[in-house]
Amino acid sequence: EALELFTSIGLSEAKARETLRNGALSALLRQAVLQARSALGSTLDKATGTLLYNAAARLRDPKHLGFLVGYIAGRRILTDLQLSAALEYLRSHPLEPLDTVDFERACGVGVRVTPEQIEEAVEAVISKHRAELLAERYHFNMGLLMGEARSRLRWADGKTIKNEVDLQVLHLLGPKTEADLEKKPKAAKARPAPAEKQKADVVENGEVGTETQSLLEQLRGEALKFHKPGENYKTEGYVVTPNTMALLKQHLAITGGQVRTRFPPEPNGILHIGHAKAINFNFGYAKANGGVCFLRYDDTNPEKEEEKYFTAIREMVEWLGYQPYAVTHASDYFDQLYIWALELIRRGQAYVCHQKVEEIKGHNPPPSPWRDRPVEESLLLFEDMRKGKFGEGEATLRMKLVMEDGKMDPVAYRVKFTPHHRTGDKWCIYPTYDYTHCLCDSIEHITHSLCTKEFQARRSSYFWLCNALDVYCPVQWEYGRLNLLYTVVSKRKIIRLVETGAVRDWDDPRLFTLTALRRRGFPPEAINNFCARVGVTVAQATMEPHLLEACAREVLNEQAPRAMAVLEPLKVTITNFPGPKALEVLVPNFPADENRGFHKVPFKSTVYIEETDFREEVDKGYKRLAPGQPVGLRHAGYVIAVQNVIKDASGHVIELEVTCTKSDASEKPKAFIHWVSEPLVCEVRLYERLFLHKNPEDPSEVPGGFLSDLNPDSLRVVHNAMVDSSVLSARPFDKFQFERLGYFSVDPDSKEGKV
Repeated sequence: EALELFTSIGLSEAKARETLRNGALSALLRQAVLQARSALGSTLDKATGTLLYNAAARLRDPKHLGFLVGYIAGRRILTDLQLSAALEYLRSHPLEPLDTVDFERACGVGVRVTPEQIEEAVEAVISKHRAELLAERYHFNMGLLMGEARSRLRWADGKTIKNEVDLQVLHLLGPKTEADLEKKPKAAKARPAPAEKQKADVVENGEVGTETQSLLEQLRGEALKFHKPGENYKTEGYVVTPNTMALLKQHLAITGGQVRTRFPPEPNGILHIGHAKAINFNFGYAKANGGVCFLRYDDTNPEKEEEKYFTAIREMVEWLGYQPYAVTHASDYFDQLYIWALELIRRGQAYVCHQKVEEIKGHNPPPSPWRDRPVEESLLLFEDMRKGKFGEGEATLRMKLVMEDGKMDPVAYRVKFTPHHRTGDKWCIYPTYDYTHCLCDSIEHITHSLCTKEFQARRSSYFWLCNALDVYCPVQWEYGRLNLLYTVVSKRKIIRLVETGAVRDWDDPRLFTLTALRRRGFPPEAINNFCARVGVTVAQATMEPHLLEACAREVLNEQAPRAMAVLEPLKVTITNFPGPKALEVLVPNFPADENRGFHKVPFKSTVYIEETDFREEVDKGYKRLAPGQPVGLRHAGYVIAVQNVIKDASGHVIELEVTCTKSDASEKPKAFIHWVSEPLVCEVRLYERLFLHKNPEDPSEVPGGFLSDLNPDSLRVVHNAMVDSSVLSARPFDKFQFERLGYFSVDPDSKEGKV
């Protein structure tokens, strides 16, 4: 019967069967068709059938279906354009009663566009573009004429406009010639010169150049299809109550229509690379749209929270270049949250329960035998919880709702006899995330509550709780987490790594916490650019660390001055050094741009080179120093040639005696090597990946667990490296490019006399 009903309005059998597989859609379509038949008779034309199908498929709130079908069956909504306007109007006006006069005006009901009006509108558009039409003829973009004519006559039929455009263009240009039929050649894209390309890709001010849109561009305006402040009700799934519009009006009066976001970390661990995306998304979305972002600590677990975490979190937010509009704490609102919990009980939406934690764990726990206890009883027991008359685990306050994932009656409050770092011993009951989060968002008048995808299952409880208390309800939007391969980011696992001595602390440069990345030398711009390249995706993104490293290199190439360092020194004595005193050599800070200054390094008769830059035997392809094969010393203007090789008792080369010649007076050498003279002796730490496998937490990849996957060569310490004296005044976190070696950062362990 349903199949016949759907094919009778013009649906193909395949489309009708596909519709039947969607229970909600087929119920609405059946209702719409039967209502239209009662008005128009059993035979409906295909145009009406298409409008009915689109109305049933696209209508957000089914309560308006009868109203909308009445206009379609009454031949007052005749086109898809009118239907789209009607659907948008209903989405923007969720409350009853609807203003039918305003609705009809917004949908073009009763508006009749005459052929003369269409002819005049097309004539005006063609007159405007006459010169270009005559020059380009049929290669001109006719879609432009169509678009402009339609904008003048919103409710005109599209086909009629197209026919009129074709007719008037033919009248102006005449029939198509052979030249008109030739394909228009595509304009060649101008390729930037290599230097321009390089410059364009360089990262500036935390925004990526040509390859990737900056994060702000990705987040600005309509880019994400988010609702506008105050238009929360236009979001799919948002629940509208009789008080919604009044609450939104109050909300707009308080915020002035400003975008408000928040970054709400738990202060029980250090932020990691995944949090960098959350920080960029929350602060970036607010910044891109002229709004503000709160830093709100979700401090509802007093036993796990420490002051060092609060400090480190704020430090990292500011290090990434963001300033919070306000720094708040969930604990700021404990009094209000408690008052609302009492109200929730009074409204019959919460109850005190005595099931044990292990009883209510999992997806199919037994229902609580206390779910229907009297309101007065729950109020008294909740007061007893607050006074400390129940032990931990003996009583909880639970909310009466079923979440998307099937979890029933989530806990709102639990007993914890742990002093709070801010409120002391005032409370022995603490609210949960499910209870706290949406209400804190409501108090702070957050417009866009942005969170990772795993919180999607809590979206309905978010809306439910705000509406159960009749308070302003923000909109929760989800995005995909950012994960990296070859690492672990869970707090528990990082603590295990620290406890077992695999790493030194949360800021060990082999980790991917933000403090560790800073210590390793990653500039904040590089991390922000990496987040921009990953993009604001809904899907979870798992990235290779080398992509983050590439972002770091781009920034450091522009920011880190060059210096010379030797990790494995070999002493070189220049026997014919020109003069008794040291010479001063000018070394450019950035060889590609000498306008950015120079630093001086001494050049004496004793220099040190890398052990690996000398060989006694020359292989094919080896171009550096060897007997009979001179090399140039970078920046010095001299070429050195080996005269004597000095070895220790075991035959190991410990010194070279060489002669030098000015570069312009000798044959050009095959290679130039770096060197130091009168160097600063320092300790250098060379880091590799901490784990051997891409997914150290995956039992199929690492059956022995992540601690069995540690890379034994993840850290090599060079105790007596030598660096040129230009780094002498460097401070912790200053960065350099050691020529021919890589990028290095001054470690906070540095102290007077030891870098």
